[in-house]
Parts: sequence; C-alpha cells; structure tokens
Amino acid sequence: MTGAAPTPFEGHRHGSKEYKNLILALFAAGVATFSQLYSIQGVLPELARDLKIQDSQAALAVSAATLGLAVSVIPWSGVADRIGRLTTMTYSIVGAVIFGFAVPWSPTFESLLILRLGEGLVLGGIPAVALVYLSEEVTRTHAAIAAATYVSGTTIGGLAGRLVAGPLSEFINWRIGTFVVSCMAALAAFAFIKMAPNPRGFAPSTDTQHLFKRLGWAVQQPALLALYAQGFLLMGGFVATYNYLAFRLEASPFFIPASIASLMFVAYLAGTWSSRKAGSYVLKLGRFKVLLLSLVVTLTGLAITLVESIPFIIGGLLIYTAGFFGAHAVASGWIPRIASQHRAQATSLYNLFYYVGSSLFGWLIGYAFSAVGWRGLVASVAALVALAGAIAVVLLKNQPGSQPPPPELLS
Repeated sequence: MTGAAPTPFEGHRHGSKEYKNLILALFAAGVATFSQLYSIQGVLPELARDLKIQDSQAALAVSAATLGLAVSVIPWSGVADRIGRLTTMTYSIVGAVIFGFAVPWSPTFESLLILRLGEGLVLGGIPAVALVYLSEEVTRTHAAIAAATYVSGTTIGGLAGRLVAGPLSEFINWRIGTFVVSCMAALAAFAFIKMAPNPRGFAPSTDTQHLFKRLGWAVQQPALLALYAQGFLLMGGFVATYNYLAFRLEASPFFIPASIASLMFVAYLAGTWSSRKAGSYVLKLGRFKVLLLSLVVTLTGLAITLVESIPFIIGGLLIYTAGFFGAHAVASGWIPRIASQHRAQATSLYNLFYYVGSSLFGWLIGYAFSAVGWRGLVASVAALVALAGAIAVVLLKNQPGSQPPPPELLS
C-alpha cells in the first residue's frame, strides 16, 4: 500500500516564523544592494570636483553601475533557474560586497567606472531573483505585501547609502564616505545569509528551451510590456531627479553645502512607508487603481518642487518619492502574478528595463537640467510619468490581479 502523496507547498503563511525570517532577510538584501548602488549618488558634487569632471560626467558613475545591473539580471535569472534562488542571491551579494570595498579606492575616473560596472554586474542577482523567490515561498494572497516589504528595504538601503556617504564626503572625502557604506552593506549581506530560510517552493528547471526563447515569450505579452514600461520610464525620471538635486541646491539661490543637501535624501523614508502602504491598498483596491493613484501622487510632488523654497522642495520631494515607490512596488510585484510561466525571466526583464531607464534617462535628462535648469528636468520627468500612466490605462486595466482579491481569501 502506497503512502499518500505529499501536500504541495503553498507558501509560508503570513505571521509564521519562516515568513518573518524571509521578509527580514530580503529587507536586508535590499539594504545591502541599494546602499552600495546609490552611495555614489550622494557624493556626486564632491566626486566631480575631486576628479575634475563635469556634472553630467559625474552622473555616469551612477549609470555605470545601473547599466551593469541591467545587463546582468537576465543571465542571473537563468542561473537561478538551475541552481536555486537563494544560492544565486548569496553568490551575488558576496560578490557585490567585494566590489564595494574596491570602488572607493579607484585611482582615476575611468577605473571608477569600470569597477562600478563590475559592481552592478554582480549586484544583478538580487533584484533578478528576489521577487520570484518571494512569490515561490509565501502564500499568493500576501505576495503583494511581501514584495512591498522588500521594496521598502531597497528604499532604506538607498537612503542609508546616500545619507552616510554625503556628509562624510564633505567633512573627510567621498572615498571614506563610500567605504563606510560598503561596510554597512557587508553587515546587511551577512544578515541576509543568516536569516534567509531554505527554499521549499523551488524546483530546478527541466525546461530545455533556450533562455532567449523564454525571454521571447515574455516580450510578446502586452501586459508584461506595460509593466516593463512602468519601470523604464518611472525609474529613469526618478534617478535623474535625485542625480541633479544636489547640484540644484548647491547653486543660486540656495548655496546649500553638501552635508546639508544630502539630508534631502531623507525623503526616501516616504518611499519606505508608501511601498508598504501600496501593498496593503492592493488588497482593498486592486493593483490597477493603486498604480494610477501612485502616478498622480508622483506628478503632484514633482510639480511642487518647482517652487523656489526649501520647505516646498522638501514637501514636494516627499510626495514625489512616495508616489514613485508606491508605483514601483505595485508594478514589480505584479510581474509574477501575470506571468503564467518563466517567472524568473519575466521578472528579470522588468529589472532590465528598470535599470536601463535609470542609466539612460539619469544621464540624458542632465542635458535638460544643464540647458534649462530645474524646470527642464521637471518637464522631462513629468512627460515620462504621464506616458507610463497612459500605457497602464490602455494595457493593464483588466489584467489578473488588477482587482482586489475576494474577502474570504484575506483571512
């Protein structure tokens, strides 16, 4: 007599020890990844002066890492299908820490760009896999909240990297500032490795299809393309806004020193709050409405930053950041819900578009800033947000997950 078939793993339930450890581990991974990725952004004025380069050239130090991340997420997703999500993320985060310790000691701008590119290449394994890992290990009902928690960790990482590196760059130098951030990232990486539970929902891929055929399937899905467009357009504008914010504040009429200007990155805390809040509102309103509301909030905050007043700039930045991260949490968490197959590749394509947008627009919009000033930047970013909203209205309204789940599934 044969025994009963094992019960399929449906995911760790909300509130369980494994669920909490998983969320904390991925929160730490978000901190480790994004503190390193964006610490340079907090020291761009000091870096430009030290290396005697132009503002738009300095922004390439950010773009090099995000470009490396963009081109690596798809290969990392293929690796994750073979060796597992957790193993892939562990390799990625350890490699990133090694590069992170090397970046601050770059002797020239060219060597800095090469190391930043390498740092981005190894970092790609975290965002390429994190949301797929979540979708396989937690119950479907709470996947949106879990994904939003991971995104909130990315905001804390982005804030910590900028907020620590910025003041240290003025009082000591930018190299010490970024080195201290690398130490912080190493501690967060250790926390991730210690806390992440062993995967139970992963099965090694037996699909013999070529990786690019899987990617071809994903780019033929209009709904997925619409979500990729959200990442491409919104992240491009967001990085450009923060890239050139310090340059604006150091110039007339504000003349704010770097140590004070870097405090503007505290606005990232609005994203920490909004990414979690967006996940909870998804259960009430559905992903589509929350996405559109987030875009409206984004445009509102961006418009407020046009006022030549520090309190208005701070308020506008808080609102803008909250809107962006709300939209990003919804869009990124929606990918595994819509993708009926090849979820790792589908999620990686979102990250590819997300970071290509960061690299491209984070650099290109600098020309609008140089030519017209902050108004030119705001107009450019607003156009990207409006286009993202139009695409969402046309292609995402009736997709799976667009409506809130039935009440009986929320218990």
